[in-house]
Amino acid sequence: MRKSISKTKFESEVNSGNRFEFGKNWKNYLSNLTDERIQIAQQSILKMLDIKRLDNMRVLDVGSGSGLFSLAARNLGALVHSFDYDPTSVSCTSSLKSRYYPNDENWKIEQGSILDNQFLDKLGKYDIVYSWGVLHHTGNMWKALENVSSLVKENGLLYIAIYNDQGWRSVIWKKVKKLYCSGVVGKYFVTFVYLPIFFIKTCMLSLLSKRNIFAEYKKNRGMSVYWDWIDWLGGYPFEVAKIEDIFNYYKEKGFILKNIKSNNGLGNNVFVFIKNVNIDLI
Repeated sequence: MRKSISKTKFESEVNSGNRFEFGKNWKNYLSNLTDERIQIAQQSILKMLDIKRLDNMRVLDVGSGSGLFSLAARNLGALVHSFDYDPTSVSCTSSLKSRYYPNDENWKIEQGSILDNQFLDKLGKYDIVYSWGVLHHTGNMWKALENVSSLVKENGLLYIAIYNDQGWRSVIWKKVKKLYCSGVVGKYFVTFVYLPIFFIKTCMLSLLSKRNIFAEYKKNRGMSVYWDWIDWLGGYPFEVAKIEDIFNYYKEKGFILKNIKSNNGLGNNVFVFIKNVNIDLI
């Protein structure tokens, strides 16, 4: 019953122009998934967490999307629990599990919302709670930020990515995303205007810097620059936060910053926090 209610609510939000269908975007991305991208995703996790393996660590992937990082965590030895609000994203994650880990009891996948306290109450605590670029798309980012903190066990790690607050620029992008999700006309208008701009800008930056920024993008996290562009244009709901706001929020909750990757533009600031850290870990 819970799944059907969540699905109905999700579809209602999409039909009313209040939510982007991330799952359909991820489904297209998975058609081009390679072993190289999986390896890159694995290395990006280990680098940010500053550990060598995830053997027998309980990992919660909040908003699993394509399922790539759930797969990467499982490959690294983690016991993985994935969930997503978007039913197509749940299907994407399930398809990866079926391909690489069929009938694996150490990888569980569900549909659910980080804003649903009743759903969260049954999940328990995890060594690592991972949520990349998800919480700012829930429609209630600060509640989502609060809820993920409760899922991290003592001395566990919270690994999140949140869009950087760029003031008036962020306000404009919120309007663009809302237009994209308003219907077919809005979607094609935004795509027609912005995709050529993104492409030309990236080509120019590549030429001026004498680097292949398209290739470097893939090497960063194993993602696709094109599908991330679509994700950016349509990613609604949309909220942002300054680095110091996230830092101070979790500091008050007893979290210590372990690692950070900041972004001066409109992209994600990436944080790794330790919950209730012991003095031996500092």
